[in-house]
Amino acid sequence: MKVLLLLKALHVVGFVSWFAGQFYLVRIFVNHAEAFDKPAAERSVLAPYFTGMEWRVYKIILTPAMVITWVAGLGMLGLGLWSDGVPNYFAMGTPGWMHLKLLLLVLLSGYHGWCKTIIPKLETGASPYSPWQFRLLNEVPTLFLVAIAFIAVLGKSGQLNYLYLVLGVGLFAGMIYRGARAYAKRRAREA
Repeated sequence: MKVLLLLKALHVVGFVSWFAGQFYLVRIFVNHAEAFDKPAAERSVLAPYFTGMEWRVYKIILTPAMVITWVAGLGMLGLGLWSDGVPNYFAMGTPGWMHLKLLLLVLLSGYHGWCKTIIPKLETGASPYSPWQFRLLNEVPTLFLVAIAFIAVLGKSGQLNYLYLVLGVGLFAGMIYRGARAYAKRRAREA
């Protein structure tokens, strides 16, 4: 049981760090993309600075945090499947909740890897997205976080309604998009 609690604590530390790193990395992408609109002298200082920050965040925060999250989570899952006295996470709660959570974690890991492909593009001076598009991409981990948290808490307790989950996350995504559009319009008026 002590091993399960240790793994659970590591899992929490891992996913908190992983999400924090994802929010920070894409925010750096926003700043990096905005630097391309600066005068050449300023851009020549900012672009390498942001590239260095992006690689450090990716290698020192994001990737280790993802590994800790996965190792601790799979460790807990393994204990839940094969140890006496620990619940089988696939059998308890709402049917399929753990499958959905794992699917979202695989997709989030894909997003993590995709963010890595953006860094070299920015490094060469070709921003694949506008600052506003990067701001929207910065909200993708928020949607994963909300969905995974609700799945983990409500699914495990057997109170997860998949229709409400999809509607709720969809409504939340719409609110984020509307907020981002309003912010973009306000910035355009101020410029």
